[in-house]
Amino acid sequence: MPLISGIVGPVPEGREPEEYDKLRRRVMWTMPGGLYVIGSRAGERRNAMTANWAMQVSSDPKLVAVGVEKEALTHELITEGGAFTVNIVDREDRAIVRKFTKPVEVDAAASTLNGFPFHDGLTGAPVLDQAVAWLDCRVHTAVDAGAHTLFLGEVVDAGFQKPEDTPVLRMEDTRLNYGG
Repeated sequence: MPLISGIVGPVPEGREPEEYDKLRRRVMWTMPGGLYVIGSRAGERRNAMTANWAMQVSSDPKLVAVGVEKEALTHELITEGGAFTVNIVDREDRAIVRKFTKPVEVDAAASTLNGFPFHDGLTGAPVLDQAVAWLDCRVHTAVDAGAHTLFLGEVVDAGFQKPEDTPVLRMEDTRLNYGG
């Protein structure tokens, strides 16, 4: 398959590159996925970032993968701090994800990130107090994945902060899309 300038990835023979790229992105957007807030910390610096690339990848050991853009502050903090949290968001809190699309304002004295209360997990990475549930992970492996790094984290602690049957936020519950 030839590579076409401006289009990332191969284009099948006979396909118009721009139309194919749009189609490929639309198909990828149909893949079901959650929306999460990834907490990170290095020293006293903390951040939280909206992400949809998170999933369990191993049961022994318990490993969770998160895809983080290399240019993101969260990438820097996970790399330096060696840990991250995955905050699972209540479907009713869908507005929260927009609050974590840029580096956050941290108020250490009030223990807030962009005004949302948090506490530090076992690894020191922030856990949002209003998350339905959370996973606290130590980086096990970092895999280069193009513009992103796939951080595989071993779950060292986890918990629920709301009833287990609370509906959780999914990408399709919002107007957001990211992928492809």
